[in-house]
Amino acid sequence: MSGTLYVVATPIGNLEDMTYRAVRILQEADLIAAEDTRHSRKLLNHYGINTALISYHEHNEESRSSQLLDKLHAGQSIALISDAGTPCIADPGYRLVSRCRQAGLAVAAVPGASALVAALSISGLPTDAFSFIGFLPAKTHGRRQLLESIKMAKQTIVCYETPHRLIASLTDIADVCGGDRLIAVARELTKRHEELFSGTVIEAQNHFSQSGVKGELVLLLAPAPDCQPEGTVRDALLRLREETDLNWKEIVKQVAKEFSLPGSDVYKESLELR
Repeated sequence: MSGTLYVVATPIGNLEDMTYRAVRILQEADLIAAEDTRHSRKLLNHYGINTALISYHEHNEESRSSQLLDKLHAGQSIALISDAGTPCIADPGYRLVSRCRQAGLAVAAVPGASALVAALSISGLPTDAFSFIGFLPAKTHGRRQLLESIKMAKQTIVCYETPHRLIASLTDIADVCGGDRLIAVARELTKRHEELFSGTVIEAQNHFSQSGVKGELVLLLAPAPDCQPEGTVRDALLRLREETDLNWKEIVKQVAKEFSLPGSDVYKESLELR
């Protein structure tokens, strides 16, 4: 029988944030595939885990995946871990999981710590709907393009950022999404110097400009505020009639959505114009 690939979450800072099951799986696995073996060895030593380690990261994932699949086909079980948190989230591990799925190999989740979920849970921002967009682009042009595409999102936007790019990213967020937009910045979660800043984007710029920023960062941008459309329903109907090729039915539907009104009310208004 073939083996199982276990996707094992590890702590994001505090070594106590390790589940009993995760420790057992790492002890029982035939092999642990780690992003940085030197970094992961500290965790394994802390829990007295002596399982063999092999590197699996962005720069060797293509060649290493084939080796790992051969071992799984041979019946060995493998635990996949990242440097911190849940593997495959903004992490190349998803490619290995995809290849295992395609090959019909078993994949099992061993859930635990996740920086984005931890940050959401203490941010105070809406969590009924959110979008995770990974790391923001490193270059200004790409970053601003992405921000333009999400600036009107009606759900909380979550992303990762590096300390040396934080101020530049906050500047772009202020320019594209507005300086008064609410934002939360989680830093060094679960560690000794954990910080959760909450305020406007401009306030965040001022706060983090006072001293050098260190540690892992999660940025959480509040949903875009509801915008009250300009003018009256009649103005909107006339504008769409003059500027578009839409028929009256489509115009009524669009205006009703824009003003959050019943379609029947907007339809009556359109009859008077006709």
